[in-house]
Amino acid sequence: MKENFLGVDVCNYNYDELASLLIQDIEKKKKSFIVAINPEKIMKAQKDEELKKLLNSADYQIPDGIGVILASKLKGGKIKNRVTGIDMMLKLCQVAAAKGKRIFMYGGKPGVAEAAKKELEKQFPGIQIVGTLHGYEKDESVILETINRHQPEILFVALGSPTQEYWIVNHMKKVTPYVFQGVGGSFDVISGNLKRAPEFFQSLGLEWFYRLVKEPWRWKRQLILPMFLVKTLRK
Repeated sequence: MKENFLGVDVCNYNYDELASLLIQDIEKKKKSFIVAINPEKIMKAQKDEELKKLLNSADYQIPDGIGVILASKLKGGKIKNRVTGIDMMLKLCQVAAAKGKRIFMYGGKPGVAEAAKKELEKQFPGIQIVGTLHGYEKDESVILETINRHQPEILFVALGSPTQEYWIVNHMKKVTPYVFQGVGGSFDVISGNLKRAPEFFQSLGLEWFYRLVKEPWRWKRQLILPMFLVKTLRK
């Protein structure tokens, strides 16, 4: 169920399939790690073998980037739709609320995770977000003890990529959760601190274009997409 782009694996599960697999992993007490893959990460991994190993060490690599979808189509692959990090997080919250699974939110600036928690509790009645901790806590023993004290089954880590992914692989055996997802700036979006692209742009996979219009200085980063497609086709 995985395709490979320039040495980086990507899954072709949709939201429902992946959520079902993750709940099964919790029931089996199996540790699972989700990482979002986009062309920028794949291109960085070409020059960073440690990053490539990190991305491929995940159990589930979700196609969070329209470039991955285009590359799959050009190569005759089966990845048809994006699975974005924030939407996967929201799907997990929805399923966790229905199944009674406990969630912990770690990362972000002080107060952001707590604000996001309140918004999620409004959006998903009955959700069990058992604790939060901001990302500015530096004492590792405090971080691990706080997470373990609350006995969560799902952990969302918002430390920015790839810091959050390195944190997960280095600590997942030391904490109680079974499902781990790095979620970048999702706490900021959910709390309302950061505005997401309108649904029209999301549905067309054009969030990158919306960001470019809002932040023109990002244009150099957007050059990665055509470079990625060309390099993928050559391979």
